[in-house]
Amino acid sequence: MGAVWVVLQHREGKLHRGSFEAIAAGQRLAARAGGKAEAIVLGEGVAALAAEAATCDLAAIRVADSPLLAHYTPGGYVAALAPAILAEKPDFVLFPHTYQSAEYVPRLAQTTGAALVPEAIAFDTDEAGALLFRRPILEGKMHARVRVKGGGTTLVTLQAAAFGADTRVAGGAPVRPHGVALAGAVADREVLGTEQATGDTVDLSSAQVIVAVGRGVGGGDKLGAVEELARLLGGEIGASRPVIDNGWLPRDRQIGSSGQTVSPKLYIAAGISGAIQHLVGMKGSSVIVAINKDAGAPIFKVAHYGVVGDLHEVLPALNQAIRELRG
Repeated sequence: MGAVWVVLQHREGKLHRGSFEAIAAGQRLAARAGGKAEAIVLGEGVAALAAEAATCDLAAIRVADSPLLAHYTPGGYVAALAPAILAEKPDFVLFPHTYQSAEYVPRLAQTTGAALVPEAIAFDTDEAGALLFRRPILEGKMHARVRVKGGGTTLVTLQAAAFGADTRVAGGAPVRPHGVALAGAVADREVLGTEQATGDTVDLSSAQVIVAVGRGVGGGDKLGAVEELARLLGGEIGASRPVIDNGWLPRDRQIGSSGQTVSPKLYIAAGISGAIQHLVGMKGSSVIVAINKDAGAPIFKVAHYGVVGDLHEVLPALNQAIRELRG
C-alpha cells in the first residue's frame, strides 16, 4: 500500500469536525504500511487552517491557495485535485462524507478513473490480506464488505463519527504547496453567498451534549423535563423518527439514517427503543446513557450506562440532582 491523502473540509475559517475524523482514519490506514498520510487544504488564505492541521502526525500538509478556491465549487475542487491524482497516483484519497463531498467526489472519480467507496464506516483485511471497506446499506439495516477490484487510486468518503476525531495522533507536519497550476482553471458556477435553508435549522452534528427522546415521551406537551435537562447540561434536543413523524419536534431534530448523524461527548437517549435506523446516527457518541422502561430495549446494547425506568420519573429526579450539585 502506498500514499494516503486526506482532503480536508472547512467553512467560515474553521475545519469541519469530519476533517479531523478523516485525519484519524488516514493515519490508521497509512500506518498499516508503515507510512504517514498527507492532508490537503483547498481554499484562499487558508494558512491558519493548514497550521491547525499541521498539529497532527502527518507526512505533510499540501495547500492549494487560489482565488478559484475562495468558495467551494465542484469544478474548482476537481481542477485542484484531479491533476495531482493522475500525476502522483496515490492509493487512497479520503474525504469526510458531507453534502459537499457527495456532490463533487463522484465527478472526481469519473475524471480520474478512480474507484469510489462512499460512506465507509471501517476498513479491515480478508483472509488473503486484501483491504476491505465496510459501509451501510438498506438505510443502515445491514453492512456490506467491499473490496476494490484492480489497481489505481480509490476515493473513499467516511461516514460522520465512524472514526473518532479524538483518536487522531498529534504531532507535526511540514506545510508545502499542493503543486497544481490553477491559473487557467475556471469554476463551473458563481457563488453569490450562503445561507441556512431555514432560520431555525439546528446543526446537531456540532453539539457536545444531546438529550434525545423517542416515542416513549408520549407527546409534544410532555417535553418539559427533557428541555430542562438539555438547558442544565448546555446541550441540544434530538429525537428519533417517530417523534418527528408525530409532529412533536421539528424535522431538523431528527437523528438517524434519515436524519442527522451525531457524535457528541454525551448522548442521553430517553424513551428510545434503539431501532437500527436511529443507532446508525448516534453510535459514535463518546458516552451513551439510555433510559427506557423496557429492560430488553436494543438501545441498552450500545449504551455505556442504562437506567430501566419511566423517563417521566427519571428525568425530573436527574434534573433535581444536577440543580442540587450546582447549589
